[in-house]
Amino acid sequence: MTITRIGVGPRMSQAVIHGHTVYLAGQVANTAKGKSVGEQTKDILSQIDALLAQAGTDKTKLITTNIWLADISTFAEMNAAWDAWVAPGCTPARATVEAKLAAPEYTVEIMVTAAR
Repeated sequence: MTITRIGVGPRMSQAVIHGHTVYLAGQVANTAKGKSVGEQTKDILSQIDALLAQAGTDKTKLITTNIWLADISTFAEMNAAWDAWVAPGCTPARATVEAKLAAPEYTVEIMVTAAR
């Protein structure tokens, strides 16, 4: 079975497709870096939409999601952006935890797996 990689870099690929499954790397904010958790979450979800489209799928086919928050007290703010984005009836299995992220400007990181 073939493996297709999207956004290949020296350390990681942004997405890997194997069979009928798409694995995204953890996504952090690009344009909203350093902004509020809500803004970063919206930015990340937009990136996820774009990567899933490149891989031939979309958010209605999410299987699992892992979310890391720099401060768990921002859980409700992140969820407000998530709830506005996620497709009703297509919610994935999900885990959300507090963790120190790669840089202080990042307050949210999201990784998803989807079917194609």
